[in-house]
Amino acid sequence: MIKVLLVDDQQILAEGIKSVLETSRDIKVIGIALDGVQAVEKCALLKPDVVLMDIRMPNMNGMVATKRIKEAHENIKIIVLTTFDDSDYILSAINNGASGYLLKDIGATALIDAVKNAYAGDTILPAKIAKKITDAAAMVSSDKELKLRKTFNLSEREAEIALMLYDVFTNRQIASALKLSDGTARNYISAIYLKLGVDGRLAAVEKIRSLK
Repeated sequence: MIKVLLVDDQQILAEGIKSVLETSRDIKVIGIALDGVQAVEKCALLKPDVVLMDIRMPNMNGMVATKRIKEAHENIKIIVLTTFDDSDYILSAINNGASGYLLKDIGATALIDAVKNAYAGDTILPAKIAKKITDAAAMVSSDKELKLRKTFNLSEREAEIALMLYDVFTNRQIASALKLSDGTARNYISAIYLKLGVDGRLAAVEKIRSLK
């Protein structure tokens, strides 16, 4: 049984989502939080497997709540469920540890599947959201991308992935956003480490940061 915590300041909407999720025999909604503060408290108390997190809420927004929950409970999976598809929100959610980002116009079956897939460890990024991420990544620091390519002889795709590493994307999130297999993403990342002359992600990030 997958234990789910719903976080939304509109209780009527949260109750509707609860009804949808509990049509699945594999899902149990164990609580509803009306803001980020309650979400942090209820995660500590109820230990959900998956959290569906709204963004704009009083007292503490969903981005801050996501970060605090992931810092305290690494194994809890958080899916942002919102009406906002702004790329800044999407990148912030992923960088703060969210396992996925969904819009509230999602269908019932797709929402249930998303909860199950997040619980299984998958990254939940529908095509529209993944495109927002890739578009944002393409716009981030074009100057730094050019310097990466020139300084370390990276290909265009390698430079793109290097900047995603710099923005704290996980290997799986990179693969999902760029529609690559996990193995292909790992191969690109290994090649980047080799060209940067580093042996891991932290050293790579520091090397990219040092570019002037």
